Amino acid sequence: MNKNLNPLNWKRSQQVVGGAIAILLVGAVTTGVAVNANHKAEVRKIEQLKKDKVEKAKVRAEKAKQLEKSNEEDSKKLLDIAEKTPTDKNIKLAEDSILKVKNAEVKKAFDNQIVGIKNRVKLENAAKTAVSNYQKDAMNQDKYNTAQQAISKLTRSYSKGLKDSLNKQLAVSKKQADDATKAQQAKSASDSKSKTADTNKQESGLTGATNNNGNNANVASDTQNTANNDVAGGSNSYDGGSQNNYSQGNSNSGSYNQGNSGQGNSNSNSNTNTGGNGSSSNNNGSNNGGNSEQPSHTTKYAGWVSVDGVRKYSQTFDTIAEAQNYSASTANSSEVTELLLAGHSIRYGVEPVEV
Repeated sequence: MNKNLNPLNWKRSQQVVGGAIAILLVGAVTTGVAVNANHKAEVRKIEQLKKDKVEKAKVRAEKAKQLEKSNEEDSKKLLDIAEKTPTDKNIKLAEDSILKVKNAEVKKAFDNQIVGIKNRVKLENAAKTAVSNYQKDAMNQDKYNTAQQAISKLTRSYSKGLKDSLNKQLAVSKKQADDATKAQQAKSASDSKSKTADTNKQESGLTGATNNNGNNANVASDTQNTANNDVAGGSNSYDGGSQNNYSQGNSNSGSYNQGNSGQGNSNSNSNTNTGGNGSSSNNNGSNNGGNSEQPSHTTKYAGWVSVDGVRKYSQTFDTIAEAQNYSASTANSSEVTELLLAGHSIRYGVEPVEV
């Protein structure tokens, strides 16, 4: 062993230096050990922080999960209330609760349910309005059909009670309308029979007047024929080639009767010629009432239809048949029929008119 390496053989100065070096070496070792311990502690601290962070995340996730569950349950409850009682307030509360739901699929399902509730409310309101409109005008078949169609659209289970109620209301109003229609038809049939009887009476009276007019015309014709025969018959006498006496008589008479009035005219002409005495006598124009002319009259026939006792439709024709056809067709027209169904009194007939 080298003596120089033995610390006992060192000089004092070498021993001092060697001691210092030894101290440094020990310090370095100690420092190294301390640094290593600190590093391990830091690592453990970091790991603990990570663990704590994970635990906190788990806690937050659990809390979020519980909150989501609570929000979904609240939304379901509010949606059920809105389904049963779909007021604006209940629907708004359900919509607000859905905004708190985070799950996209659940949120979409809830939104669709809200849309369904709103659509159902629209259909229910439309059906209520349609039934109400029909009840106010129960004779209107179009409004009845509209109400039926509106009710048929109430297919949701929550609408069943309302649907049954509206169907009952509609049935009651329809029955009342049908009963009223039958009563009106019966009244119309009765009125029609009365009108037919009145028309037959009027026609009978007109037929009698026509026969009388025909008889008067026949009398006038016979009188005219007699006058013509009188004109054809003359008296001539000749004696010894001389005409001693010549006479000719003409008589025309006629009568005219139309309706309930009559005019009578009579004309007579007398000519006497005596050839032997050379004298002649003429007598012309003996006329009762002078030569004044009487105006001629023509009978026509007016067909008429009255509403509540006032003649609203009237037209004059040359024949009874034309007048009767006019009054009957007018009384059966759609305009007059509507007036009859509305409760107005309708009458029609024919009467003679002198023009």
